[in-house]
Amino acid sequence: MTMPNPPDGLLDKGRHLYAVRVYYEDTDLSGITYHANYLRWFERARSDLLRRLEIDQRAAIEAGEGAYAVSELTLKYLRPAKLDDDVLIETRCTELGAASCRMHQKAWRGDELLAEAHLRVGFVSPEGRPKRQPEEWRAAFARFAAQEDQ
Repeated sequence: MTMPNPPDGLLDKGRHLYAVRVYYEDTDLSGITYHANYLRWFERARSDLLRRLEIDQRAAIEAGEGAYAVSELTLKYLRPAKLDDDVLIETRCTELGAASCRMHQKAWRGDELLAEAHLRVGFVSPEGRPKRQPEEWRAAFARFAAQEDQ
């Protein structure tokens, strides 16, 4: 049996693009996307960004090194996504620190901005304490963010 590839994003000039579709399970009784699903879509896009940057978060967790965790989040809803809409999640790294990075994510339906999030993601130890990101991970984020200027 041939298995289809799972959804995959792409890197484009300092931004990561990840497509999702609004399914029936994503909506409330009025056919509008339930607000918490934007958080799920944004998380999926960030997870895919890590994969695209060749950051193996699972290996770090299994080795007891730590993982990324959201420490701050501001989310603004502008327009509703509806059943069967194609939505594009755009992610940018706006600031990079030793233990964390700030990101800006947007959900688009065509040219319409549906929602946007400003967040801080920190690297934490298995005990949940802030910890410096692995240097190769920080370098991967720095290369990604620098592409925006090209």
